[in-house]
Amino acid sequence: MPKSAHPERETQNRILNFFQKELGYKYLGNLSEDQNYNIRWGDWKKFLNESGYSDVFIDAIETKFAQIVADFSQSPYHTNKEVYRILKYGLKLAEHPGGSPKTVYFINWEEPEKNNFYIAEEVTVNGNVEKRPDIVLYINGIAVAVMELKKSTVSVADGIRQNVTNQREQFIQRFFSTVQICAAANDSEGLRYGTSGTTEKYYLEWKEDNFTDQLQDKDDLDKEIEAACSKELNLLEKQCYRIFQKERLLDIIHNFIIYDSGIKKVCRYNQFYAIKRCQKRLARNQGGIVWHTQGSGKSLTMVWLTKWILENITGSRVLIITDREELDDQIEKIFTGVDLQIARSKSSDDLLNLLNNYDSRLMCSLIHKFGRRTGEVSDLDYEKYVEELKKTIPVGFSVKDKVFVFC
Repeated sequence: MPKSAHPERETQNRILNFFQKELGYKYLGNLSEDQNYNIRWGDWKKFLNESGYSDVFIDAIETKFAQIVADFSQSPYHTNKEVYRILKYGLKLAEHPGGSPKTVYFINWEEPEKNNFYIAEEVTVNGNVEKRPDIVLYINGIAVAVMELKKSTVSVADGIRQNVTNQREQFIQRFFSTVQICAAANDSEGLRYGTSGTTEKYYLEWKEDNFTDQLQDKDDLDKEIEAACSKELNLLEKQCYRIFQKERLLDIIHNFIIYDSGIKKVCRYNQFYAIKRCQKRLARNQGGIVWHTQGSGKSLTMVWLTKWILENITGSRVLIITDREELDDQIEKIFTGVDLQIARSKSSDDLLNLLNNYDSRLMCSLIHKFGRRTGEVSDLDYEKYVEELKKTIPVGFSVKDKVFVFC
C-alpha cells in the first residue's frame, strides 16, 4: 500500500469533480435526505419532451414502464432483462386507441450528445433496509450505474461485497432493476466492475488498450480516450474515463451486455477491444484472426460479435465452423442460452441447404461436413480436395446473402 491514505470523502469529492469537469456529467447533488428510486421521473419526462412526445403520451408510457420496472413476480433477473430489452430496443405503445404502436426510445443510442447524463452522491434508497450507494449515474433519469468508493487503505473487495449485499432481497434489490454497471474502487487498487447480479469472484478490471494493432484500427473515440488518459490522471480516474466516457458507456451498455442462461454478463476489456477491431476490419471487408488464450472468453466474444453483425449489417448471416462434435454442441447451447436461434447442420447436404436459402441467419457446422474427406488437408492435396467438394454442390446452388464465417 502507498504511504499516503486518501480519506473516503476526499476520494468521493475528487471523483464527483472528475465526472463533471472531464466527462461532462451534471451533478444532481447529495441525495441523502431524500427517498430515491432508480428512475427520476422528472428527468425521464424531460428527455421524452425534448424528443417530441406529447405530455399525454408520456403519461401513458410512464404507466406502462413503471409496471414493468416494478414487476418482480418472476425474478430480479427476469425484470432486469425485460428493462434492458426496453432500454435497447424501445417500448412499443400506441399513442391513440386503435392506432399503430410507436417505438419509444428512452436513450438515444445514435446521438450520445442528445442524452442527459447525471451523477449523484449518497443516494438514499429505502428498501426493507435503508442503503446509501456512494455514487449513482443516470442517463435521462434512469439509474444505469452504481459505484462504491473506499479510501486507499480499505480493499476494493469491501466495496464489491457492499454492491453484492445491496442487491439482496432484504436490502435494495429493486433499485438494481435498471442498473447495468456495478463498480467499486479506491485510489490504490483502481476500479473493479461487473453488472447487476455479478458475484464478487467475477468483478473485472478494465485495462488500457495496449494492443499492437495498426493505428488505423483505432477510431477517433479510441484516440480521444487514450489521449485523455495520457494526462496526469491516477489509475482510478483513467479507468473511470475508459468505462464511463459518455459514448463508451453507451457502447458498453448497448453492445456488450448479455443475458446468458440466468446470468447477466458484461464484457471484459479484451473482448471489447477485440470486437471493436473486428468491426473496423469488417467495415473494410477484411477478415482476420482474434488471438485468444485459454479462459479469455472466446465463446462470448463470438456471441457479442455475432449479435453486432446481425443487428448492424444488412443481409448478414453468420456461420460458425468447429472441428469437434463437443464444440459444435457447445456452440449450439451457448447461442440458445442467449436467446439466439441457431441452425445446426446434420450433414453435408443439410449445410448446403442452409446456405442455399434465407431461412437461417445463424448457423453452425462441423468442418467435416464440407466434404467426404477426413483428416487434415495438406497443401499438396488442397486442389484435389476443392474439386471433390465442388462435385457435391447441387446445380443452381448459390449462397444467399452475405455470410460471415467464424472458425
